[in-house]
Amino acid sequence: MLLGGSGKPTASSRVTREITEIEQSIVEVVVRIILHDLRESWRQVTNVSFSIESHETEPSLLQFMAPNEAVVAISLEIRVGEMTGMMNIGIPSIIIKMLRQKFDQGWSNRRSEASEADQRRVLRLVKPGSIQIDARLQGPTLKVEDLLALQEGDVLAFDFSTEKPLNLLVNGRLKFQGQVAAQGKKKAFLIRSLYIPSE
Repeated sequence: MLLGGSGKPTASSRVTREITEIEQSIVEVVVRIILHDLRESWRQVTNVSFSIESHETEPSLLQFMAPNEAVVAISLEIRVGEMTGMMNIGIPSIIIKMLRQKFDQGWSNRRSEASEADQRRVLRLVKPGSIQIDARLQGPTLKVEDLLALQEGDVLAFDFSTEKPLNLLVNGRLKFQGQVAAQGKKKAFLIRSLYIPSE
């Protein structure tokens, strides 16, 4: 749109020519924004400065390091309007190795600096969430053919004592044990104990 187009993709949207100086300056602005965000992301580990050294429309011609040098490659999908493409970020592995100690220090510091204020903030973010609760009577399994053969008047034996507590599952995980109860005209679940898995 900045260059006078409609901003919508066309059959000839893919550029196969050299980009102009105006196009290059626009791309440079976008890249500077990306580099700023990269600097902010790395700040949690260490201060890293990113800058544009040169432009090249043929990446295969670039020779920044030896061909056998290991590289950490990060691929990101970029979406602008209806157009999508890939952006690749290559970081020499030697740089990652040099920063390894910084990663370890940052991780240990974040763990030790977790304050009560941080815990309250996380709890405040989690509180509005919803969970699925199921009270289940875990009985025996039944074959499909036996299920289809059931008729009116048949009795199913669950082999489950009436005094045995039921399981209360929270998001599919067993958390409590208790029994079904009544709260006014509604069904309820009375928690008798916290489920502690056996070792």
